[in-house]
Amino acid sequence: MAGLPFRSVRAATWEADSALDELRRVNPLGQIPTLVAPDGGVLTESAAIIISLGLEHPAAGLLPAEAATRAQAIRGLVYLAANCYSAIGVIDYPERWYADTDADTGEADRERLRQGARQRLHQHWTWFADQFPATPFLAGAAPGGLDVMAAVVSRWSGARAHLRDHRPALYASLLATDAHPSVAAVFAGHWAQA
Repeated sequence: MAGLPFRSVRAATWEADSALDELRRVNPLGQIPTLVAPDGGVLTESAAIIISLGLEHPAAGLLPAEAATRAQAIRGLVYLAANCYSAIGVIDYPERWYADTDADTGEADRERLRQGARQRLHQHWTWFADQFPATPFLAGAAPGGLDVMAAVVSRWSGARAHLRDHRPALYASLLATDAHPSVAAVFAGHWAQA
């Protein structure tokens, strides 16, 4: 969206032929995404990357130009990372949330934890939709960084189906973001139905 030159490196623990070693050289935690700036600085965390790029390149539209609207978009980015994205970590890896990692918690216990985290995730999305009305996008007339992050994070753990059924305006906005020319090609590279 900022029109900046970049080199994309495919690095993921779940892809045996990916450049995971290259990623770990710049980010020992192996976090995705990782942005390496031209000056060699390393930035992780999706919300932080969007905020940084939005502040450095205001014409890109990643963040709104008006201060109060920009502050709310930053609030939304942090909300998604702290609440929605974090709940997905519990759903995907419930065993990490038990105090005794050596104990066999049993699949029934892990599934109860997953279900509780999924319910909480959906409640977080409901609250998000109520706090950030899409008009038609979350920060105005065109998708920005908040729209992109919401479109990505909402793809996991049944959030889209929940929003379709409970917050159709946000659901429609997410579909419009998916299809917007500024993001559609990128999403198509990651998801078959982008």
